[in-house]
Amino acid sequence: MHEIIRSNDVVLLSFAESLMRDAGIGSMIADQSMSILEGSLGMLQRRLLVDGDYADQARRILTDAGLGAELRDLND
Repeated sequence: MHEIIRSNDVVLLSFAESLMRDAGIGSMIADQSMSILEGSLGMLQRRLLVDGDYADQARRILTDAGLGAELRDLND
């Protein structure tokens, strides 16, 4: 799994996850449980992870949807 987005914005993550689902790309939101444990203060970010074989395609889809600025660098 490759990290594509890291954010506290649950709406952004939900939108990105739905784009992946519509494209048939396996994805998951990591660290949701940790965010709940911290009391929803927004200190711990959640991560959108995608199947490594589809990371490039996922990045293109998210960029086309206007989320290019939210993408993690490939070297992170």
